[in-house]
This record gives sequence, structure tokens and C-alpha cells, in this order.
Amino acid sequence: MSATTTATPTTAKPTTGDVRIPLRAHLRHTGALVRRNLLWIRQDPESMFDAILMPIVFTLLFVYVFGGSIGQALGGDQHAYVQYVVPGMMAMMGMSMAMSVGTGFNQDFNTGVMDRFRSLPIGRGSVLFAKIAVELLRMMIATTIMLIVGVLVGFDITDWGGLLAAVALAALFGSALMWVFLTLGVVLKNAQSVQGLGFLVLMPLQFGSSIFAPTDSMPGWLQSFTDVNPLSSLADAARGLMVGGNGPIAHDVWVTVGWSVGLTAVMAPIAIHKFRTKS
Repeated sequence: MSATTTATPTTAKPTTGDVRIPLRAHLRHTGALVRRNLLWIRQDPESMFDAILMPIVFTLLFVYVFGGSIGQALGGDQHAYVQYVVPGMMAMMGMSMAMSVGTGFNQDFNTGVMDRFRSLPIGRGSVLFAKIAVELLRMMIATTIMLIVGVLVGFDITDWGGLLAAVALAALFGSALMWVFLTLGVVLKNAQSVQGLGFLVLMPLQFGSSIFAPTDSMPGWLQSFTDVNPLSSLADAARGLMVGGNGPIAHDVWVTVGWSVGLTAVMAPIAIHKFRTKS
């Protein structure tokens, strides 16, 4: 007589990524991960070198190397160039910090940190939101240092409300760029690839814009590029908010907001999906 066994159907438990996590839990997870990332920076203060030194080096470099010649082109002197370049460099801060979040995220994958996070019962988006929150804090530190150096070399702050609005606009656009580089950090194999591709994107966008110099003397084809370059819109908007401009600034502000919302709406879901499904 043979014994027969009846297989009892079982329902597989959903993975953590499939579990619907309430908003309050997401916020709690994000706060805990922000604290974890800040503690990591405290243990590794060298990770702040780029946020501290880069604004000092770039501000002094552009003011004292190009200030005289470009200042004359602006109809003034080095002081005139300081008023021009310091607001524009806010756009550069966002680009640089965005690239660093992509390389750091990729390194966390390669060292196994992200595997540990994905094994925990936490929201997948919380990991990425925490990264962006800490990187925005680093961006604010870099922007503050840049403004302090700018004041020391002659920048005049005449409108504190406009200054705060320009900082907020730069932070909005910088956070949108961070979603792009977080996606690259997930997709590409190593941090060197993220950094290399980031420079290929960063350099044309930065120097093919109105951040460092007026675009009037550029070739026609390059001016066409600067006209649609969102960094030009951000630089011109920040310049108009902080020091006043030649004409209305609403167009540049709305263009920057539009780019920020569009990039976030497209890239944030992609970044979270790629993070959730990365093997």
C-alpha cells in the first residue's frame, strides 16, 4: 500500500518591495536614514571636502583669472564681474553636488550597503529621499561658503529676499538633477563610470551657459544651445533675483521650475524602480 502525500498550496509572502508602507512609516524611515548618513559624514569628514573647498577654489579662480577681462566686456571692472558670476555659480553648485550623490550611491551598492538596506522592511523610496536630503544639506553648506567668499571679494547683497528665493530655486533644480544621477548610480557598474559620464554632461552644460560669461559674443549655434540650456535660465533667474536684471525675470524662473518639476516627475519613478529591481 503506497502512501500518497497531498501538497498543500501556500501563498508566498510578498517581498519588502511589494509591501505597501504607510506614509508615516516612509517619513520615519527617511528620517532614520538621514541620521545614518549624517553620522557617516561625521565619521568621515573628508567626504565634505568637495562641499567646502570647491566653492572657495572656483569663486577665487573665476573672479581673479577672468574678472578683469570679462568685467570690461560687461562695461565695468572686476567688481562688475563679481556681481555677475556669484549668482550664476549657484547653478554650478547644484550640478556638482548632484554628480557626487550619484557616485556615492554607486559606491554604496558596490560595498554591499544597499543590499543590506533592501533586506530591511523599509520603503525603497526612503533610501533615495534620504540621500537627496543629505545632499541638499551639503549643497546649502557649499552655497553658503560660496556667498561668504563672494562677499569677501566684493559681492554686494542688496536684496535678502531675492537671495533666499535664488537659493531655493537652485535647491529645487539641484534636487531634480540628483534624481538623474541617482539613476546613473544604479544603472552604471562603478563610480568611475558615473563620474566620467557626469563630466561629459556637466562640462558642456556649465560652460555652454550664461553662468560664467555673457552669451552675446558666442557663435550663433552656441547661443542657440545656451537659450535652451536650463542652467542659463537658472543663472539668469538667480542673477535677476539677487542683483536685479535687465528686464523681467519671471520667464527664467518659470523655465527653471518647469525643468525641475519635469525632471523629477520623469526620473524619480525611474530611479526608485531601478533601485527596487536591481539584482
